[in-house]
Amino acid sequence: MHFNITTEKIKEINADLELIIVAEKNLKHAFIKDAKLLKKAGFKGAQDELCLLVEKERLYVGVESLAPESIRPAVAVALRSLIGNKSYTSLKVATYLKDASTASLQAMVEGIVLGSYCFNRYKSDKQHAAIKQVELSLESYNEHQLDVQSAIKAVHEAKILAHATNFTRDIVNTTPDDCYPAVMADIASRLAKENKMDISILKPKEMKKEKMQALLAVARASRHKPRLIHLLHKPKHPKAVITLVGKGLTYDSGGLSLKPADYMVTMKSDKSGGSAVLGIMKAVSELNLDVEVHGFVGAVENMIGGDAYKPDDVLTAKNGKTIEVRNTDAEGRLVLADVLCYAQQEVKADYLFDVATLTGACVVGVGNYTSGVMGNSNLPKEMVLEAAKSSGEFATKLDFNRYLKKTLESQIADICNISNTRYGGAITAGEFLSAFIDEAHKEKWAHIDIAGPAFVEHAWGENPHGASGAGVRMMVKLLEKLAKA
Repeated sequence: MHFNITTEKIKEINADLELIIVAEKNLKHAFIKDAKLLKKAGFKGAQDELCLLVEKERLYVGVESLAPESIRPAVAVALRSLIGNKSYTSLKVATYLKDASTASLQAMVEGIVLGSYCFNRYKSDKQHAAIKQVELSLESYNEHQLDVQSAIKAVHEAKILAHATNFTRDIVNTTPDDCYPAVMADIASRLAKENKMDISILKPKEMKKEKMQALLAVARASRHKPRLIHLLHKPKHPKAVITLVGKGLTYDSGGLSLKPADYMVTMKSDKSGGSAVLGIMKAVSELNLDVEVHGFVGAVENMIGGDAYKPDDVLTAKNGKTIEVRNTDAEGRLVLADVLCYAQQEVKADYLFDVATLTGACVVGVGNYTSGVMGNSNLPKEMVLEAAKSSGEFATKLDFNRYLKKTLESQIADICNISNTRYGGAITAGEFLSAFIDEAHKEKWAHIDIAGPAFVEHAWGENPHGASGAGVRMMVKLLEKLAKA
C-alpha cells in the first residue's frame, strides 16, 4: 500500500473512494456533503459506525472524538469493510487533527494498514485488501495544520509500526505444523539479515551447557527441538540498553497435565510473546531508534510422550533454583525462567521486560482486551502503562503481595511452578518469574501478561479475528520515548 501526501484540497484529488470521518455525531458540519442521505440510511455517527454511499463514492465512519484512540479503530473498521471489494483500489482522505500534534494522523495511517490486514494463507479463495493507493490530503477541517515534513515523518513511522504488528500477527496465526521452534529461528535469521541486526541462536547442546534444565524439560517430548533466539539492535551511541524476553511456545498441549480439547484450540497463539519480540525488533531496527535493544525468544513446543516431563519432577533452573513441577501446563514460566536468567547473564540492561501469554487467570481478571503488568518496582510498570495508553493498547497494573507469594512455597524444592490456590493466578505466575530476576535487575523489570489481547476469535477495534500483535505498538512507544530522552 502506497501513501501519497499532498497539499491539494480533497475535492481536487482523484480516487475511487473518499473516506470521511464524522466526529462526535456532527452530521450538520459543513464538510458533511450527504447529511440527508446519511439520515435516511440511519447513520448517526457513533464510534465505528459505517455508511457506504456507493453512488457518491464516499465511505463515512463515526468517531467519538478526534483522539488517536478513537481514530485508529474507526479507520481500521472502515478499511476492513473493504477487504475483498475490488471496486475500490484507491482511497482519499483529509487530515483530522485533535491538536497541533501528528498523533491523530499517525493513528489514522496505522488504522488503514492494520485494518487492511487479512490472514489467508490457508484459504483457497484468498481475500485481499484492494486499496493500493492512499491519497492523504493535508487539508484539515479545523484550525490545526501540519507541514509536509512533519506529515511525511508521521506517516513513515506509522507504517513501520503497523507493518511490524502485521508481521507479528502472521507468525502467531501460522499453524503449529508450519511454525515450530526451528521455523521461528529461521524467521528471526531472515529478519536479522534484512534489517542488519546481530543474531545468535542456541540449540539444545548449547542450552545444556548453559544449564537450562527447566526449558529443556518442557521441550523434551516434542519432535521439534527448542531454540533460544537472541537478536540485537545496537546503534553507535545508545541512550539506554533494553532487554526484551518473549515466550515462544509454538504449541502448548499442556503436556501430561493435558488441556481439555476445547482449550487446545488456538494454542498456536502461545508464541505471541516471542512473536511480539520479533515484531518489536523489526520496528526498532527500521526506525533506527537510538537505544540498544536485545530481543530474546525461548522457542519451545510442549507435547506429550514417553519422554515428557512429569508432575512431581524437580527441575533445576539456570540460576540454580529448584522447581517442583505440580502442573506441566504451567510450562511457559519454566521456559521464561531459564531465558530470563540467560538474558541477564548476557546483558546488563537499564530495563528488562518480558512479554508472554502466561495465564488464563489474567483473562479472567481483566478480560480479553487488556494486558496485565507486574513487577517489583513502580517505575518500569508505569512506563509500560504510559506506553500502552499512547499506543492505543490496553494495560493495567496487577500488584504483587507477600501473601500470594507464599502460595508458591514447596516442601521439597525452592519453589513450585503453580500456587496452592486457584485464585490470583496471573499474579502468582508473575511472582514465580520474579524468583528468577537477579538483584541487579530486580527494580528494572516488568512482566507483561498478554494472554487476553494476543489472540481473540472475533474482530475488535483495529484488530481482526485471531492474532492482534499485542505488545508491539506498546513497547515500541516505550522504546521511542527512551530514545528521545
